[in-house]
Amino acid sequence: MTTIGDKLQQVRTRIETACAACGRDASSVRLLAVSKTFPEAALREAHAAGLRSFGENYVQEGVAKIQALADLRASIEWHCIGPLQSNKTRPVAEHFDWVHSVDRLKIAQRLSEQRPAGMAPLQVCLQVNVDGGANKSGVPPAEALALARQVAQLPRVQLRGIMAIPEPAEGFEAQRELFLRATALFDEMRAAGLPVDVLSMGMSGDLEAAIAAGSTMVRVGTAIFGGRSYA
Repeated sequence: MTTIGDKLQQVRTRIETACAACGRDASSVRLLAVSKTFPEAALREAHAAGLRSFGENYVQEGVAKIQALADLRASIEWHCIGPLQSNKTRPVAEHFDWVHSVDRLKIAQRLSEQRPAGMAPLQVCLQVNVDGGANKSGVPPAEALALARQVAQLPRVQLRGIMAIPEPAEGFEAQRELFLRATALFDEMRAAGLPVDVLSMGMSGDLEAAIAAGSTMVRVGTAIFGGRSYA
């Protein structure tokens, strides 16, 4: 039986191979384990295998896991990666370390206001809708730089970069072209003097193309934990 540790090693090998193919150091790409719908036991197994960053899409489920794994809290970084409504910002501000899905100023302002003073600043990425998908969250690319400048001024949150989830594309080059749109925005933010250093893009099916386009953080769930049941 293939364990989570075995699958994790396979993913790490894919990241190393992808980095080597484009002349990058493997240490330049962080692995975020997407643990939505998987039970506490699976996360404990992944933690024992060396994973330290976990991403949750659903706020209530994520908070429950943070509380269930409280004994490991000092060694786990919790990322909220799902669409975020304004009525869900408080539990995110109070429990998570990162948010990848800020797509409007109101959400960022609420996170800033609700982040407890005793906690480190909440690390924030802007979700950008790079290909204009009608049903996807994300700030339009033309508005991303202005939003980044506003978020960077807020207290208790720290702007770190961009998150993108392009529509599925057939083939490496087509995938890479979509990711390069996010990379261009990321470069624009850096050129404008914003202190961004994270480009969160790439998942189980397209992480190689994302790394070739410059991703610094890949979000992998299925390739580590297996298929999901949404029953």
